[in-house]
Amino acid sequence: MTASVVILPQSDQVLERLTRLHPKVIDLSLDRIERLLERLGNPQERLPPVVHVAGTNGKGSTIAYLRAILEDAGNRVHVYTSPHLVRFHERICLAGRLIDESALVALLEECEEANGPEPITFFEITTAAAFLAFNRTPADVLLLETGLGGRLDATNVVEHPAVCCITSISMDHMQFLGETIEAIAFEKAGILKAGVPSVFGPQPPPVAAVLARCAADSRAIVYRAGREWHFRQEGEALIYNGEPFPLPALPGRHQVENAAVALALLSLLERVLPDLDITAGAKRAGLRKAQWPARLQRLARGPLVAALPPGCELWLDGGHNEGAGQVLAQQLDDWAAQDGAPARTHLIYGMLNTKQAEAFLAPLAPRAASLQAVAVPGEANSFSAEEVAAKAPGAVARGSVMEAIRNLPQNARRVLICGSLYLAGRVLAENG
Repeated sequence: MTASVVILPQSDQVLERLTRLHPKVIDLSLDRIERLLERLGNPQERLPPVVHVAGTNGKGSTIAYLRAILEDAGNRVHVYTSPHLVRFHERICLAGRLIDESALVALLEECEEANGPEPITFFEITTAAAFLAFNRTPADVLLLETGLGGRLDATNVVEHPAVCCITSISMDHMQFLGETIEAIAFEKAGILKAGVPSVFGPQPPPVAAVLARCAADSRAIVYRAGREWHFRQEGEALIYNGEPFPLPALPGRHQVENAAVALALLSLLERVLPDLDITAGAKRAGLRKAQWPARLQRLARGPLVAALPPGCELWLDGGHNEGAGQVLAQQLDDWAAQDGAPARTHLIYGMLNTKQAEAFLAPLAPRAASLQAVAVPGEANSFSAEEVAAKAPGAVARGSVMEAIRNLPQNARRVLICGSLYLAGRVLAENG
C-alpha cells in the first residue's frame, strides 16, 4: 500500500515560498513595500476611493456592514482583510467576488519576480499583490483593513484615502505596538491624513486624548462618537443620529457599535463620493445582510455539531484580546439572562502564546459552566493545551476540539469556541 501524496494548490506553493523572503513574520516598516511597489509601477497610487480602517476590535465587522450596504446600493466593492480563516483567497475580494486561483497565482508570481531575493515580509508582498489586483479591476470603493497597527502597516502606503476610520482600541500586539494603550493608539492613529475625514468609534478617555492630539497634528477632519455623531440601542432598533435602523444581523451587543461606526463612515462617504447614491433602504438592508465568519457565528451542521449533546448549540468567535474577552463576557451574561439560569455556556479555547491569555480569560472564566483548553492546530506559536489551561482556574487540557466536545456534559446548553482567529479557521475547516 503506497502512501498518498498531498498536492498543494499552486497558490499555496507560491505563498509558502514567499514566507522565506524575510525571517521575521512581523517587522513593521514601509521601506520594503515602497521599494517593491515602485518596481511594480506604484499601483497604490491608482486605486478606487479607499476607506482605510484601523483599530483593535471591530474592523472586520465594520467593513462587513459597509460592504453589504454599498453592494445593496449597486456599487462594486473591493475588500482587503486579514488574516484569512480557511484559504488565503478570503483576504482579497474583487468587485464582490473572492480572487480566483489563477489570478492570485499570477499576481503573487509577478510580485515575487519584481522583488527578487530581497527581504520582504509575507504580509508586505501579499499586500503589494492585492494592490495590483485592486488597481487592475474596476470598482467604486476599496475597503482596506490594516494588518497590524497603522503607522507602519503595509496598507499605509495609500497616501490619499477618501475616508479613514479607527474602531475600538484596546491592548493587543504589545510586542509590536507598545506596552501602553496610549502607545497603541498612537500607532493606530498613524493612518490619519491631512484633510481626510476620519471616523472614531467609542474609545476610553486615554485613547480619545491620543487620537485627538494625533488628528490635530496630522490635520485630519474628525468625526467622533459621542461628539459629531451619536448612537444607542432602543429595543429592537439602532438609533443613529436620531434615525432608527434595524439591529444588525451579526449577534452581540458590540455589533450595534460596529454597525453605528459603519453608518458614520457612510455619512462621510456620501459627502466625498456623492455618486455612490447610498439610499436609506440600502443601509437598512445591508445591516441585516452582513456576514462575517467567526464573529459569534453559530454553526448549524457538520461533524462537530453532530457530536454535541442533544439540544446543545455550537458558537464560534475569533476574539483573542482583553477587549474581546470583555465583549464575550457580556454575551455570556446575555445568554444567561435568556436561559434564565447562570453559567450554562461551556468554553473551549485555544490561544497563541503572543497573546495575553489571562487578560482575555479573566472576565470569561467566572461566567463559564466549564473550560476546556486546546492547542491551536498547526500553529508553531500556539500555547500547548496544558499551558493555556493553566491560565484559567478549573480549565482542563484536551487533545482536540472534538475531544473537548465529546467530554461535554449531556445537559450542556451551549458551547463557545474562542481565543484565536487561527483556531476559528481550523474549526471551520474541520467542520466543513
